[in-house]
Amino acid sequence: MKFSQALKANSVPDWKHHYIHYSRLKKMIFRLEQLQGNAPLSPVPEHRQSLDFNPSAPLLSRQSSSMLPRTSSGVDHGHVDELMFEREIHDELARVKAFYVEKHDELDAEVLAVLIKVAAAERRGISGPGHQDVEGGQSLPEEQRIAFWNDVNVPRNIKERLSGALTDVYIQLDNLSKFVELNYDGFRKILKKHDKMTNTEVSGRLMPTVSDMLAKEQRKGALEGLKNSVVHEYALIAHSGGEYEAEQELGRHQRDQLTFERNTVWRDMVAMQRRGTNVVIGGDRQKLGARELDFTSVVKRNKKQITAVLISLTAFTVLLNIKIPIFKKPQEQNCAALLAFVSLLWCTEALPLYITSTLIPLLAVMLRVLTKQQDGHTVRLTPQEAAPQVFHAMFSQVIMLLLGGFAIAGALSKHFIAKSMATAILSRVGRQPHWVLLANMLVATFLSMFISNVAAPVLCFGLVQPILRTYAAGHPVSASLVMGIALASNVGGMTSPISSPQNIFAIERMVLIGSTPSWLQWFAIALPIGILVDILCWGLLLVVYRPGQEVQEIRPLRPNKDPWTATQLYVMFISVATVGLWCANTKLETYTGEMGTLAILPLVAFFGTGVLGKDDWNGFLWDVVMLAMGGLALGECVKSSGLLSTIAGEIGNFVGGLGLWPVLMIFCALVLVCTTFISHTVGAMIILPIVQSVGEDMADPHPKLLVMGAALMCSGAMGLPVSGFPNMNAIALEDGTGSTYVTTKDFLKVGLLGSVFAFGVINTLGYFIMLALGF
Repeated sequence: MKFSQALKANSVPDWKHHYIHYSRLKKMIFRLEQLQGNAPLSPVPEHRQSLDFNPSAPLLSRQSSSMLPRTSSGVDHGHVDELMFEREIHDELARVKAFYVEKHDELDAEVLAVLIKVAAAERRGISGPGHQDVEGGQSLPEEQRIAFWNDVNVPRNIKERLSGALTDVYIQLDNLSKFVELNYDGFRKILKKHDKMTNTEVSGRLMPTVSDMLAKEQRKGALEGLKNSVVHEYALIAHSGGEYEAEQELGRHQRDQLTFERNTVWRDMVAMQRRGTNVVIGGDRQKLGARELDFTSVVKRNKKQITAVLISLTAFTVLLNIKIPIFKKPQEQNCAALLAFVSLLWCTEALPLYITSTLIPLLAVMLRVLTKQQDGHTVRLTPQEAAPQVFHAMFSQVIMLLLGGFAIAGALSKHFIAKSMATAILSRVGRQPHWVLLANMLVATFLSMFISNVAAPVLCFGLVQPILRTYAAGHPVSASLVMGIALASNVGGMTSPISSPQNIFAIERMVLIGSTPSWLQWFAIALPIGILVDILCWGLLLVVYRPGQEVQEIRPLRPNKDPWTATQLYVMFISVATVGLWCANTKLETYTGEMGTLAILPLVAFFGTGVLGKDDWNGFLWDVVMLAMGGLALGECVKSSGLLSTIAGEIGNFVGGLGLWPVLMIFCALVLVCTTFISHTVGAMIILPIVQSVGEDMADPHPKLLVMGAALMCSGAMGLPVSGFPNMNAIALEDGTGSTYVTTKDFLKVGLLGSVFAFGVINTLGYFIMLALGF
């Protein structure tokens, strides 16, 4: 691994702006090398070799500057850049050292404060509650201290609070020790690279200065002294004086914290995607480049997928060639065959979902399912006419909303804003398991509003890793936390237009109706529903798992005490401004046209200023974008061909005479059953167009209400591990031994009932709110 990558991987995220700017120094070296090709670098003059590198002395004095030889252009590019490079090294050293000194003093004071609290607890316990001499007097004998902390009468919360404080400060001391070592290696490597690429001997002259300023060994020694004090006190409190056991346990806590801090949303999602790819391709993945793939082994390994594709093709062929009475026109029957074919492929996942989406425009053009009105008659488009129309339908404001949402989610994640906000909340909720569970659920729902219910559970599971690793798989605390985050993330998929793909499809349906809900209207409907469902699911988890019976207190997360950076403030401003403009879009339509236009703002603001880069752009969920584009194309096909009105007419005859409320309940029940077994997004793509059309044909039309209710119900289906990404993520979560924290039985116990709760709330509270808002 290159050092620049190792630096990113091993740095403490909250301190990332205080490490050596290795990449910038490396760019300066490359520039020096390029300049050498144009103006050969002369040997460094004797007066420069002894140039004082003292922090208080300027690196480039007037005298030394005037003595530098110049090129014909009047400027010695080599020497000027050499001086700039050395000045940059000095500035970096000073900045790193200043941060270390500040952090060391802060931790020194923190260690002292914890030791005083330990001494106070001991003196109060031994001398009685009236004893107030905390700092004065002689320290207690070691045997007496061990006996005190082993006493069963010592309140458990005192021991847990003090051991937690010692753990936190130990982790920070260890981080600071590695901070010194990592920066020292950075300076050593960058100077060595400079000498190699410029053919000079700078490192021998500057490394002593680096060693003096960083004083790696002395600083590590000072930190080790503080760490030893912490280990000693922790051993007395938690291990009867056993320092080896105490150090081992503190080391485990440090590794847990390391996993928690280095765990970013997008890195986890990429890793998960790669694991999924390995499962599909198997052990031959690494051999593909070495030999030709064996066809027989491929067939055996993918037997289920091949069978599903053959069944789908059979259904497609049958529907194309057998006359079905309800379809009066050939384009309707062709579109029905297309709909059945892609629905089967989506439901069975015989092909990746986004690949199936790419088949839709091809088949739509070849089957000639698109039509136009000509002289009062419906005429099928030729392939030359159909291709531009279907591709036009695939790109709409829905795609821009997705991209804008991805940009906001990526910026909030990359710059640790979402995690910092979540940690700040979770670190203040107390220690009782039932409040910790509720706080994690509400945080998962809240994060889903802005970073999607795909990214939110990944982040939340990373946040609770230090808690989960404390308990075995199947423990009531760990099981309730994992299930709570999964259910709340599903519920969070309802809460905003960008929180899940199915909401985007619902908006597109309502755009076709001619009445798009504002963000404020969406919040007014979805937030009360989401909060009430969260509370009901929370109560269910407490009844089923009873986490408070096993554990009285949970150690809280350590809040981030570092101030917000200018970049973080900029990201928050742009994100809040974008959401605010989306909320006010009904007042801005005269100028912006659609919400999708406003989604360009975060894309330009983040990528145009370097807040996000090319890697972040490539890291977008382009498979979801392709899936959305395929759904839009399919929607255009079923509408243009007349299939949608035919199906809606048949369903309308079935529900004819029923009121709005029973129709909503029927559709919500249909959506609940379907999306429990298939993807929420796929269910929305297939069912929402039908819901819209039926709603438009009712005697008292309320298509907007039916589409909104059905879209919310898509997110409320959470009864099985395959019901949505949060559930799939939860079932895949494992402890250190490879055992999963939850099983299918857990989803059957609480997921199914949670789905029923969501169904009830949407069809009662949600129904009346939507009616009140004029849906």
